[in-house]
Order: sequence, then C-alpha cells, then structure tokens
Amino acid sequence: MRSNATALDERERPMAPEDARAHYNFLLTLCIRKAESFGPLAYTFVKDHAFLRLDLTPEERFNLYMAVADAFTDEPKRYGHKLDCLQKAAELLHDTRFADAGLARQLHQEIQRLRVELDLYASAMKPDRSAAGPAAAARQRVIIETDMPDYFCSIAQQRASAYYQEKYRLTKEAKTAQHFSCPVRRFEPDTSVVHKEFPGACAPFLSARTAAWHVMLPFDLKISRSPDDPLDAGVRIWYAKTGYSFPLRYELGRLCSYYDDQVLDIGMNDPHLLFVSVSPLKERNLGTVERAVSPDVPFEVGLPRAFLEGTNTLGSYVQVGCNIKAWFDAEAVSLLIQGAPDLHEYGLQGGAGLLTRTYASEKTAAYSGAGKQPWQEGLSFNFINMHLQLLPDAEASVVPANTPIFSVYPVLARGKYQLADARSLTV
Repeated sequence: MRSNATALDERERPMAPEDARAHYNFLLTLCIRKAESFGPLAYTFVKDHAFLRLDLTPEERFNLYMAVADAFTDEPKRYGHKLDCLQKAAELLHDTRFADAGLARQLHQEIQRLRVELDLYASAMKPDRSAAGPAAAARQRVIIETDMPDYFCSIAQQRASAYYQEKYRLTKEAKTAQHFSCPVRRFEPDTSVVHKEFPGACAPFLSARTAAWHVMLPFDLKISRSPDDPLDAGVRIWYAKTGYSFPLRYELGRLCSYYDDQVLDIGMNDPHLLFVSVSPLKERNLGTVERAVSPDVPFEVGLPRAFLEGTNTLGSYVQVGCNIKAWFDAEAVSLLIQGAPDLHEYGLQGGAGLLTRTYASEKTAAYSGAGKQPWQEGLSFNFINMHLQLLPDAEASVVPANTPIFSVYPVLARGKYQLADARSLTV
C-alpha cells in the first residue's frame, strides 16, 4: 500500500486534513455570502473522486451536498445533478449527529419530486412518435453527386466538426458554471469560475455549426479589392458591381478583356475591381478526384486553378463553382444554403438561397444525362455553389483551407407545413 501511495501523482493525493477543512470553511463562507462562485467551486469539490477520502466529518459532507443541491439553477435539465447530491446527502444522514426522521422524510419527498419531474421533462423533450405511423418516420434522402466525393461528403465534414469543436469547446469549468445561477449577482468580470456566457453554451448557436452540412475548399482562398499580395497558385480579375460584371486579365501593364486583346481604360485602383486568388493545396487527403486538371502544372497547383477557372461573378458576388449536385424530393424538402455562421469573421458575407427544384439555367449538357439512374426516380436536383461578397469595410479576405465557407440545411418544402396561431387551436 505504501509503494502504491508514493506512486500517486500530486494531483491524485488527497488534501491534507487542515487544507480540506480550510477549503470547506472557505466554501461555507461563500455560501453564507450567497456568492455566485459558491456553486461552481463547491460542485467541483464534491465531484472530485478524492472527496470521499478527505478528512471531513459526515456532517460537513452532508452540509456541502445540501448546499450544492440548493445552489443549482432551478431548471429541469439540472435536476439530474441536483438529484445526485440529494441522494448522497440522504445516504449520509443516518451517520450524522442531527439525523432526524422528519428531515429524512423531507429528503425522500424531494428526491421523489425530482424523479417525477425528470420523467416529465424527458417525455416532453422526447415525445413518443411511434403512434404517428411509419409515414411520419420516413427519412428524406439528400444525395450528393460531385467530382470530389470523398472530400466533400466525408473529409470536409470531419474538418468542419474539428474546426467548430476546437473553436467553441467549453472548458470543464465553464460546463460546471452552466449549472448555477445566483439570485444576488455582483459585478465580478474577473472571476473566471462564474464565466458561462460562451457561444458554445447556446444549443441553437452550436447546432447551426455542428448539425449542418458544410462546403469548404482544400486550399486558401483570397478575395481582394487590390492586386497586392495574391496567393501564389493563380489569380483572376473581375470588374464587378451591382448589376454588371466582366472578367479581365492583366497583360503588359494594362487591364484587358478576358476574352480578347481589347485594352480597357481601367486603373488598378478602380473601386469595382475584384482580385480572386488561390493557394496550392493544403489538404493532401482528398480521396477520389475526378475533376479535370491541367497536366502542365503539378496537381497541388492544378486543382486549385481548376476551381479558380470555374469561378464567376454575379454582380459584386464571387461565385465559386463546386461541382456539387444535390438530389432530393422537392415535393417534401428544400435546401437552404447560406454563408457559414462564422464567415463574417473573415471579412465576407455569403449569399443565401433556397434550393427547390432545378431552374434549368445551366447548359443542356448538365441536364441531358440526369435522371437515368433508378435511384433518381422522383427526385429533383440542383447545384450547390458558393456566393461570396466582401463586407463593406473589408479590403481583403483570406479564408484558410478546410474552413467552413457555406452551410446547407434541409428544410420542409413550403407545401409540407403550415404556420398556425396557437390561439386558433385552443379548445
């Protein structure tokens, strides 16, 4: 036993008796003062696996469990933790000098109440849909056709998940702080133990990032109003303003038409110019790639250039063609596509659109081979592209490789739902 004890890491060693009691007294002082930090600090203390080995009396443990249970925010989603503390307090009660049948009865009644309310909460949050029949349980399929299926369908989604988890993952302390509120709050911005108002703590906020299907690029993308410092795999130039756009190229110190040798009287500082450039590949794990790539340059440069050559402009928006075709039942579902939620942090805003059925705006070749596979029967298709515009006060934007740029959200088709005023349904 002695050799095992000496092998314990310092963090695993129980507190010395005087330290444990000093910390207990400190926590009770916070409790008496109704300090907002009591709940997070005390809950962390009693949840530590070394807590039961501390030299505290049963009465002291009981007091802490009861005080922590009382400190929890009165919300059903916290009742599981509250119930755990009360059950441990009930188990300790008979070992304390103030064991009392009346107190035991009160504890038992409160535990029963919490269990019932937890069951009600669970049934409200997860209603039984089995009675709705098999039709209600049918899942709509959204089928993706693309020339980079491994990247867009799998690898990019893993990169998006890692990106958002790293960006918004809550610390252990922040998760603990979520469970507590204080009726008397004091201004304590530097008390980190009570910090809980993080974006990652908001379920709808995080769900929009982790539950969506994301479109990104395996290389850096730069959009700029000036020609300075373009990325080194290739650059395209557009004259782009609301209502009109035209592709340009740079030759012998002058801007020319992209289609012929006409020299244009446009200065490089014209406010309507947009410069779009790409870097060589940053993501090496792409899987199958069926997109045509120029054999004149290495693949790590050729693939970004193929994307660059597929870009276009729609007024002041840059359209990045991704060669992603989505098949879905347009009678039941539509696809909402829009700039990724954090896109503004890169100085960009994305156009938003609702994909229903095909608009027949592509060349005939894009449609002539569609719908011949058995799985395509009854489905419509449309194309998922990215439409990006610099924010008004942004001169340039660089989006690193594997950063979510656009998000796709399946939604019910208009004819499949009805918005109703709850008052009209009240009996």
